[in-house]
Amino acid sequence: MSDESMKAELDRLKEENERLKARQSRAVSLKVSEKGGLSVYGLGRFPVTLYKEQWTKLLDIADDIRAFLKENDARLKSKE
Repeated sequence: MSDESMKAELDRLKEENERLKARQSRAVSLKVSEKGGLSVYGLGRFPVTLYKEQWTKLLDIADDIRAFLKENDARLKSKE
């Protein structure tokens, strides 16, 4: 392999690596699981999957969760 073709291949691999990194850090996404639950991807290493009724219960107390987070901010850790 010539120096020129090796450089071209290296540049191609660098571009591909950047595309893959960007894909991994993408925003949160939603998907219906095989068993009919709603899976949320992008929050952590594994998806969060709950059934429709569970999501509804959770969303109904969203204000309570926000208030709890605010009240306990000093004790809660941030992953950043």
